[in-house]
Amino acid sequence: MDIQVGDILKMKKEHPCGSKEMLVLRIGADFKLRCNGCGREFMTPRSKCEKKIKNVTRDGQIII
Repeated sequence: MDIQVGDILKMKKEHPCGSKEMLVLRIGADFKLRCNGCGREFMTPRSKCEKKIKNVTRDGQIII
C-alpha cells in the first residue's frame, strides 16, 4: 500500500474522541499518526494500521 507523509487516512474504527481521520507524520515499519479530531499523536505498527484503513486522501483526492 502506497502511504506517504501528509496523507489523511480514514479508518474503519473511530479513535476514542470520535474522529476517523488520521494524518500521517512518519512512515516506516511503524506509522506515526495524528488524530484530526483531538490532535493526539501515536505510533502503530504498519501491518495493523494497513488492515484498518478505509481510504487514503492525498492532495484532496481519494487514492484508495
